[in-house]
Amino acid sequence: MNTSSAGPSSKSKAGSSQPSETSFKRKRGIFQKELQHMMYGFGDGPNPLPESVALVEDIAMEYITDLVHKAQDIGSKRGKLSVEDFLYLIRKDLPKLNRCTELLSMNEELKQARKVFESDEEKLRKVFEADEEN
Repeated sequence: MNTSSAGPSSKSKAGSSQPSETSFKRKRGIFQKELQHMMYGFGDGPNPLPESVALVEDIAMEYITDLVHKAQDIGSKRGKLSVEDFLYLIRKDLPKLNRCTELLSMNEELKQARKVFESDEEKLRKVFEADEEN
């Protein structure tokens, strides 16, 4: 598959931090297992064709790379990249935006729960250490 002449004009920007085609090829297959499971969940067979998995991975990687570059362009105006830059880019796709905000909210809840667990664990450790000393 030769993609060197195809693609949006944003990929040919000077100073772009795009990976070379060779570095992209080295990363191929990273999401193979996850994509196989997702494809099965969406109705494919339990063992989808490797060519199909590779194609889906290529499409996903191209989408993510393009999204990150667009977010970088937006974030460079402020000097930093933030979650809001990504949310701004996907705002037109309401189901995707809702899912992203749901996942971000869930992530925040998990952080808070970990913090509480770690502080409780520290308190228990101090109690056990005090008991051992006595």
